Amino acid sequence: MNSGAEIALRWVITILLRVFYRLRVLSVARLPEGGCLLLPNHLTWVDALLLQVATPRRIRFLIDEAFYNRRSLRPFLDLFGALPISSKRARDGIRTATGALKRGELVCIFPEGEISRSGSLLKIQRGFELIAREAGVAVLPVWLDELWGSVFSFSQGRYFLKWPQRFPYPVTVAFGEPVPAEQADTALVRERLLELGARCFEERSLLQGNLGREAIERLARAQWTAALVDGLDGGRIARGSLLAAGLALARYVRRTFPGGRVGIVLPPGKGATVANLAVVLAGKVPVNLNFTAGRAANEAACRIADLQSVLTARAFHARLENFPWPSSVCFLEDVLPKLRPWVGLWRGLIAVLPSALIAKLARVSEMGGRAEAVTLFTSGSSGEPKGVVLSHRNVLGNVRQFSQMLGLSPGDAILCCLPVFHSFGSTVNLWFPILEELLMVTHPNPMDVVKNAELIERYKIKMLCSTPTFLRGYLRKAESHQLRSLALIVTGAEKLPSELADAFEARFGKQVLQGYGLTETSPVASVNLPDPQAPWAGCPAQSSQRKGSVGRLLPGICAQIRDSETGANLSLHETGMLWLKGPNIFEGYLKDSARTADVVKAGWLCTGDLGRFDSDGFLFIEGRLSRFSKIGGEMVPHETVEAAVNKALGLGGEERLVVVTGVPDETKGEALVLLAAISVDLPRLRASLAASGLPNLWIPRRLVQTGTIPHLASGKLDLRKIQDLARIHKATIALSRIESH
Repeated sequence: MNSGAEIALRWVITILLRVFYRLRVLSVARLPEGGCLLLPNHLTWVDALLLQVATPRRIRFLIDEAFYNRRSLRPFLDLFGALPISSKRARDGIRTATGALKRGELVCIFPEGEISRSGSLLKIQRGFELIAREAGVAVLPVWLDELWGSVFSFSQGRYFLKWPQRFPYPVTVAFGEPVPAEQADTALVRERLLELGARCFEERSLLQGNLGREAIERLARAQWTAALVDGLDGGRIARGSLLAAGLALARYVRRTFPGGRVGIVLPPGKGATVANLAVVLAGKVPVNLNFTAGRAANEAACRIADLQSVLTARAFHARLENFPWPSSVCFLEDVLPKLRPWVGLWRGLIAVLPSALIAKLARVSEMGGRAEAVTLFTSGSSGEPKGVVLSHRNVLGNVRQFSQMLGLSPGDAILCCLPVFHSFGSTVNLWFPILEELLMVTHPNPMDVVKNAELIERYKIKMLCSTPTFLRGYLRKAESHQLRSLALIVTGAEKLPSELADAFEARFGKQVLQGYGLTETSPVASVNLPDPQAPWAGCPAQSSQRKGSVGRLLPGICAQIRDSETGANLSLHETGMLWLKGPNIFEGYLKDSARTADVVKAGWLCTGDLGRFDSDGFLFIEGRLSRFSKIGGEMVPHETVEAAVNKALGLGGEERLVVVTGVPDETKGEALVLLAAISVDLPRLRASLAASGLPNLWIPRRLVQTGTIPHLASGKLDLRKIQDLARIHKATIALSRIESH
């Protein structure tokens, strides 16, 4: 029974918390009658207080004995009935908690065992399983949302000593469905907690916003600082000037171009940045076309997107002789000089008017939400290009998700050299710096390593986003001192070979951190990060990276592992098909309901990748389903075979020289083919692979010698060309056999 002192103190705490926090409680009715074990995530020093205020019943918190015995806290904790627990006398603590649960009380244990210093859900400790089963009560996952960034969290690398980002600070407390004690394990609790986190993120007002409106607010807020440095000529553009140019061009686009979508054919740089910003501000959808994909792919993209107009530059237009240009082509160098009076007018207005009024004058809607914001066409690595429609909520949500994790500060410089027609280049190298007040240092060619290394050194760039293919060039052509300023090197688009990461760290003293995502995830879904520093001496270390993994999921994303053949749910710790859900997940392909239905079901995206999570929540991608061959009923992973081949041939990580693919085979279903850009003695290689212990089914039986390994402009393997080379070789073999008879 609650004492009068406890009731009074709880009343005072509730008043204080509601002054500083705007508390929202979801599904508190899910609290069962009687005893129940609450399992919340843990981000701040005030989590327990917020949870108690959100819960109508008294909660008894399990508290570490060392913390409980502090003189300044003991009376307060006793007043609220805290239950001390010690690793040295764990059975006593479990017995006490079990007794409280059997008496029908609410007991809470933070299953991570410590406050997260990265904002991610840490390892779920197993102690709760024993307590729940001994007491015979359900466990109830609880999610405390938006607390990362609070002064009581470790955001910005410290507790307390920072200004609150908002006042009052919004917090959501969401209660999940009770899980019976006999079913509750660490994998299921993690899965349920992530689902609650995704649900809470979906409720954030940011996701209803408009990408253009958000860009106006962010560019105007720091209008006198530099937004962009052109790596070719060194020219700088202030954020206010970039916005003014975008607004002036937006007016021209709105009045001149028919249709809801506008094509853009430009490399990374000033032109692409202004063009994309202008099209969004005009209330239209930018479609950055992959000018490296070939005529047929771009003809299909223009047809699917109903593109009648394209923004480009004369030099680029002249270079792309075989490009299927639509009827209306606008050259930026012809149009922008004519718009100088409008640019000047907008620049003056931006200097004196609030951003909300600027947006109103520019006729930029306040709401965007699920409306189409950006459309990107897949690279066609394994088929015809598909139009991936990303909504305002997709782009805004994904930028918020990974910016929260990366922890860059306004004014930090990032190198923006990835193609804008790729989702990595569009979201991370364009919209991210615009919305988060970062300095964009642009260069049109990610493979021009010499120039890019110079830019990194000159502008003290903090973050480099790349792909393993592009990163290999730095090993050959960059000097170690040129990369000294880099705090974050993140790769995506393809698997990061461990030998490449090791070689890079040995050469430059910099860790290469692997992330994961798809165009359909806007694109970032998970990422490894540098380990957070310890707040004080002796504080246990927390890891934010795991070698071989693609990191932990971003905030607001949840996952399921399903059987790739039956679709049945598996444990997160088992290997199976990875399904993702969250605000960054796209809702469908442009004009392609059939292919949409294949991959999106009830908001869940089938990634096409086989994955698993370890006990610490790190995601491991075992390979794309398309990069497996089924041989004699056994699933054979191409990437594993490639790693064995590289080791057998003594190949390093500087360049991809071999690749494995599968072709139809009459007897085994499929047969492995090795494509090599170097001379390979196949019989000797096969003998070496067999001696290493590689299963016989996994050893390639055919070899195709090729000049280079086919890649796309994004740095990914061109799986379609690789398949074509393998099939042509097989047909040649079959023809030679017929002729020999």
